Amino acid sequence: MAATRYRRFLKLCEEWPVEETKRQRDLGVFLRQRVAQAFREGENTQISDPETCDRMYESLVRIHTNYYKNKYPRLKDTSFTGVTVEDCKMILATDILKQMEDMKKGTWKKLREKFSAKKPEEDSK
Repeated sequence: MAATRYRRFLKLCEEWPVEETKRQRDLGVFLRQRVAQAFREGENTQISDPETCDRMYESLVRIHTNYYKNKYPRLKDTSFTGVTVEDCKMILATDILKQMEDMKKGTWKKLREKFSAKKPEEDSK
């Protein structure tokens, strides 16, 4: 039975998209890592709690297939802020978040980082 569960999780991992704009923060990458950890021995892995494993799989399938999005359709594709899904994806991209983080830094910190031979992490130790 573990072999069947393993194959189902592998199939789900293959279908789950990877968003390149969210480096190190992508749910698809995280899912693949967790499946690899959970099934270290592949089809021969012994599952201690099969019911929990099956519930996790079913939950992930509902997320992947947009079960609740389809069950409870929205009138508009925006939030209360008026931001569209495409705008949210762009804003949450890793490069944009890094740029925004750099903009938050004060002038003194920017100058110190620019002219300091040490990295900022070493300075705070």
